[in-house]
Amino acid sequence: QVQVVESGGGLVQAGGSLRLSCAASGSIFSINDMGWDRRTPGKQYELVASITSGGSINYADSVKGRSTISRDIAKNTVYLQMNSLKAEDTAVYYCFADVALDSRYPLRFTRHWGQGTQVTVSS
Repeated sequence: QVQVVESGGGLVQAGGSLRLSCAASGSIFSINDMGWDRRTPGKQYELVASITSGGSINYADSVKGRSTISRDIAKNTVYLQMNSLKAEDTAVYYCFADVALDSRYPLRFTRHWGQGTQVTVSS
């Protein structure tokens, strides 16, 4: 069983910053990609940022230049630093981790999600 737990959301004024954290734990052999999606009040989902085990990074155009994703491989954690926040960044942010559970199948990854953390940006 795998648990993915986010923290760091909250209420912030426009122009402010937040740092989201996410830790994966449980019966983990290895983790490939980790990252963040978000669901806006209009219920649209968007990939915010992702990072592979090799360090390759992808950002949504909407956050590029304002956000930094980083990862601690040894701790199975991923972070998202968001700066210059805008009202349109208001969303529930979900962390995901692509986990291999069994050393016999090291390339069999399944995506696990956290419960989500609310980020509200007031204008």
